[in-house]
Amino acid sequence: MGSVLLLSQILCLLFFHSHFQPSLSFSNFSSPVLLCPAAQSLALLQFKASFSMMSSYPSSDQPKTVLWREGTDCCSWDGVTCNMKTGHVIGLHLGYSMLYGTLHSSSTLFFLHHLQKLDLSHNHFNGSVISSSFGQLFHLTHLNLSASNFAGQVPPEISHLSRLASLDLSSNNLMLEPISFNKLAQNLTQLRELNLNTVNMSLVAPSSFMNLSSSLTSLHLLYCGLQGELPDNVFRRSNLQSLFLSGNRELTGSFPPYNLSNALLYLDLSLTRISIHLEPDSISHLKYVEMMFLNGCNFSGSNLGLLGNLTQLRELGLAFTQSGGQIPFSLGKLKQLEHLDLRFNHFIGPMPDDFANHTRLAWLDLSYNSFQGHLPFYLGNLKQLSYLFLRGNNFTGQILNQFSNLTQLIQLDLSNNKFDGKILSSLENLEKLDVLDLHSNNFTGEISNSLFNLTQLTWLDLSNNKFYGQISSSLGNLEKLSFLTLSFNEFSGEILDGLFNLTQLNRLDLSYNKFNGQISSSLGNLEKLNYLDISNNKFNGQISSSLGSLENLAFLMLSFNNFSGKIPNSLFNLTQLISLDLSNNRLIGLPSQIIGFQNNFRGFIPQCLGNFSDNLSVLNLGVNNFQGTIPSVYSKGNSLRYLNFNGNQLKGVIPPSVINCVNLEFLDLGNNMIDDTFPSFLEKLPELEVIILRSNKLHGSLKGPTANDSFSKLKLFDLSDNSLSGPLPTEYFNNFKAMMSVDQEMDYMRQEFFYFLCLFCYNEMESLIGYIQQSLGNLTNLESLDLSSNMLVGRIPQQLVDLTYLEVLNLSYNLLEGSIPQGKQFDTFEHGSYEGNLRLCGLPLKVKCNNGEGQQPPPSNFDKEDSMFEEGFGWKAVAMGYGCGFVFGVSMGYVVWLNVVGIKIQKGLEGRMLPEMVEDDTSYSRRCEKVYNGSCQ
Repeated sequence: MGSVLLLSQILCLLFFHSHFQPSLSFSNFSSPVLLCPAAQSLALLQFKASFSMMSSYPSSDQPKTVLWREGTDCCSWDGVTCNMKTGHVIGLHLGYSMLYGTLHSSSTLFFLHHLQKLDLSHNHFNGSVISSSFGQLFHLTHLNLSASNFAGQVPPEISHLSRLASLDLSSNNLMLEPISFNKLAQNLTQLRELNLNTVNMSLVAPSSFMNLSSSLTSLHLLYCGLQGELPDNVFRRSNLQSLFLSGNRELTGSFPPYNLSNALLYLDLSLTRISIHLEPDSISHLKYVEMMFLNGCNFSGSNLGLLGNLTQLRELGLAFTQSGGQIPFSLGKLKQLEHLDLRFNHFIGPMPDDFANHTRLAWLDLSYNSFQGHLPFYLGNLKQLSYLFLRGNNFTGQILNQFSNLTQLIQLDLSNNKFDGKILSSLENLEKLDVLDLHSNNFTGEISNSLFNLTQLTWLDLSNNKFYGQISSSLGNLEKLSFLTLSFNEFSGEILDGLFNLTQLNRLDLSYNKFNGQISSSLGNLEKLNYLDISNNKFNGQISSSLGSLENLAFLMLSFNNFSGKIPNSLFNLTQLISLDLSNNRLIGLPSQIIGFQNNFRGFIPQCLGNFSDNLSVLNLGVNNFQGTIPSVYSKGNSLRYLNFNGNQLKGVIPPSVINCVNLEFLDLGNNMIDDTFPSFLEKLPELEVIILRSNKLHGSLKGPTANDSFSKLKLFDLSDNSLSGPLPTEYFNNFKAMMSVDQEMDYMRQEFFYFLCLFCYNEMESLIGYIQQSLGNLTNLESLDLSSNMLVGRIPQQLVDLTYLEVLNLSYNLLEGSIPQGKQFDTFEHGSYEGNLRLCGLPLKVKCNNGEGQQPPPSNFDKEDSMFEEGFGWKAVAMGYGCGFVFGVSMGYVVWLNVVGIKIQKGLEGRMLPEMVEDDTSYSRRCEKVYNGSCQ
């Protein structure tokens, strides 16, 4: 009713204005004549009243509607443009105006029929649907609704706006159906700029782009879910200057090598499947291009040196293109270059001398290549550099004065290289520096106080180096710091009060150093802390109760120190905790709300402990003296991913309610006194990667899995040292898909993870009898296989040659016969892998094979036992990963693996970016050496 009344008021005002305005213009009224029509002024005020102001907003935003007042000329209002002859509102520019609320189809905005330009971008319309009423604003030439939290379908009525020259619907939660896009393409014949970035267009055929206006100069379709083949002619549109298609991973096609549009200035095809084949003809048509991003594109067979002819280039991105070799010297001709991104490729050699010509460079990213040598001194001449990323290469030598003149630097990343020496005071000139990342190098010495004069720093990472000495209280000068990690160094001494001035800190990591003393109650000043790790130091005394005031804390690691006394009750206030580690201290007394391991906790674990916070992901009570039974209550919807009760004195059964932990990845109940059959219900947990039930009192036999996808992600399965009997169904081998598939990402991380099974060690006392299963050849990720000291007969299956990652093989002391398979990994195994099998022949044994040895001998005196092997393995001494015959050599690897998996699961919860997760062999080895006081296995 209210909207009807308002509409009638506005119509009356419009009638009054149209009939009496001429006479008013000749009146002798002393009051000022308002240029803005009253009806349109009222419509704007009603539009303003329908929204509230956002409570928090960037400093760049301005609440333009705040000063809109009744009785003032709306043409003078901020964001409003009027026709100076008629007074009609023809422009409304309310971008970044902090408007919050729902934009209804009945909004008075749609009464402004004379609007030509409308900008509502970067507001918050609370998931409003784009109203079909926009189609009534027939005079619109520019419409910008970007980044304003619109949702739903793009209405086909947008196609009614036939005068549109510019349309921007980007960065909303929108979907554009093919029928709506086709109408838009056919009717908007004057369209020059179209920005639909992030609009879901997965059903729109790329071929329909050819129906868009021939006047189109700008087409931006980033991350639209486009699929199918892009027509070559899109690149030949005569007026197209800007084409952005990045992030459409299923978009195929080819960048044509000839007859390209001469108009192209800006091109972004990154992260698509569009093939790039550069030819001299194509380059000649791109001579005016200023920006070219081809990150992740297929450059097979292309000559990157041709890019040196694009002398107008200001920005060039060739990351993730699998390019290699020396950087073409011709790129040195690109003297206009301001942005160069070559990360994640295979480039080699020192930094090219030709880069000295790039004096306009503001952004240079060479991360994750194989560059080597010292940093060139010409870096000091690139005085416009603001962002320099060299992480993940093989650069060596000391940092001298290369950076002293780079006073514009905002971010500097030299991490994951082989730099050494001390950090010189030349860095103190970098007064604008916001990010400094030097982690995983060989820097040494004490930290110069000049480093703490970089007061704009928000991120400082010095971890995994060889720094030593005490941290100066001058650290407190870095008041803007939000990220500080000094882990894996040799820092010592007490934590000085300057650290507690850093009230903006979100992450603080001091782990793996030699810090000592007590933790000051001033730690409670760091109210924004989300992550705190001071583990593996020499801190002592009681845990400060001030920790309880850190309400945002999600990760708290205090393990491997000398803390003593009781755990302060204030820790129970940390309702946001995801991971808490108090292990390896001298704490006593375990309240029911707390978790920790390898302290002196004893008694019974409260049965209600399973009703933990929905946020809790890691529960570790391993290596204590707990008795009783495993908590039987695990609430539905919990977030548990890591559950460890290893090394206690728990009895009883494994509670079936564990299946409520649907996110569980790591389950370790080993080394207890659990008296139960195998918990087959665990196969219902889809994310399980690790099951450790070793050294308990499990009994009975295993039944086959009930589903084809049971344990499909399993990478470690340890049932050793129990009383299990009977066969292992071969279906289990077929389900261990994570051990069969060669995943590229896991292969990349293979230096830190290896897969193994320990199923049979120390179960039934009789030996394993029968044939080696051919199905073992399916476990293609297996790295260690020990079947030694059993009564296995027959030939070694040829399928085992396919275990391309197999590093350890022990088949000794069985009854095997025939020739030893040759090829691949089998060529690396020595005599000891096969000794004690008198009928084996061939290399590496000295026994040569006879010409007729290859026939398979028939089964002999094992009729009873053979029936078991028709179904699967028997129990006893099969260990894949660490075997009974070499427990020490590989069990150390087992310990490393378990700890690394635990670390990775906990660290993975932090949501760190991919580059943060990449560690080279050197850093990993150093970490293991520090944890285990020896080399990694």
